Amino acid sequence: MTTPTPTPAASPTPTSEVTVPFRAGREGYASYRIPALVTTASGTLLAFCEGRVESSKDWGHIDIVLKRSTDGGRTWGPLQVAADNGAGLAGNPAPVVLDTGRILLVHVRSSAAASEDLILRGQVSEADGRRIWVRHSDDDGRTWSPARDITKQVKKPGWRWYATTPGHGIQLTGGRVVVPGNHTLPPAPGGTGTEPQYNSGHCLLSDDRGESWYLGYLDQNTNGYINVNETMAAELPDGRVYFNARNDSRSPGTRADAHSTDGGRTLVLPFRPQAGLIAPVCQGSVLQLRDPDVLLYAGPALHDFRALLTIRASYDHGTTWEPVFTADGLPAAYSDLARVDARTLGLLYETGDFGAYERIAFRRVSVTRLTSGYDGGGRRVGP
Repeated sequence: MTTPTPTPAASPTPTSEVTVPFRAGREGYASYRIPALVTTASGTLLAFCEGRVESSKDWGHIDIVLKRSTDGGRTWGPLQVAADNGAGLAGNPAPVVLDTGRILLVHVRSSAAASEDLILRGQVSEADGRRIWVRHSDDDGRTWSPARDITKQVKKPGWRWYATTPGHGIQLTGGRVVVPGNHTLPPAPGGTGTEPQYNSGHCLLSDDRGESWYLGYLDQNTNGYINVNETMAAELPDGRVYFNARNDSRSPGTRADAHSTDGGRTLVLPFRPQAGLIAPVCQGSVLQLRDPDVLLYAGPALHDFRALLTIRASYDHGTTWEPVFTADGLPAAYSDLARVDARTLGLLYETGDFGAYERIAFRRVSVTRLTSGYDGGGRRVGP
């Protein structure tokens, strides 16, 4: 096991329902983006994100950084590097907590000069472009194993852009690991590759707890109607896997969703518009609660601006949605959700007073507050 790169410890945050584990310009990084959150088998919270060394841009020298909390997110330990790529990029953290207690960290790497635009245009070599790696921790995120390159198992020749979820992946009841991903196809003659119609979806699957990987469903077309991008997954109580994705194309709304009945190998139907979720073009996160049976979605709630981070609930497994909690009226963007304990949900999200990327905040939210209108049988109570 490797020892995490030492970084200066942050002063403990006072006990509060809202804490700030990552703040732009502090602890050696100009910007922090792309949060991911999991609760380990022992109850430790692991908050991951990208630590961007030089600026807020999404290419260059970027590490995956981590802070741990052993008191439900009220205070956070020192910053540590969970994955790096030298002076290049290690990003899009997709942690998964396994039934063995092991934590997988699936992520992507690329060279520092490989911007998204250059990759989309096919102007970056395969060696310098997006590659997929995995490492693990067996001690609650304190230390991490050497990383393994799994690109050949989960990326098809010709794909250009590639990203894991971002946010946490899941392990299904039967043991399979599911990590959603997205990629772009090479363009037709006359295209550049930067057009939204080339965005496509897939998922990474492992049936041996992360030792080997293969591709599950592929959702790809160039119709310019629904072309999915960043995606998250949840296992429903009936065993189906629910996928909810950002859509950059022209369908009604900016969200799309789909279901799988075979553990992510295929989709029942291709992704369809989910017009019940009002949102800008932005990542959103999902989490299935089992007690009670409620599916949650978190993301900005305005049509065309990244702000008003809102949790919405579905009592019918993703068919319809209603708002149940709004963090505040501030700018906000990417997020992730995790169950902290029986009574508490954790929300890790990008936010700020004047822009959405000033800090990554953590908020404790009462599960009762989110599900107070639920009668235990899938029905709403009250007016």
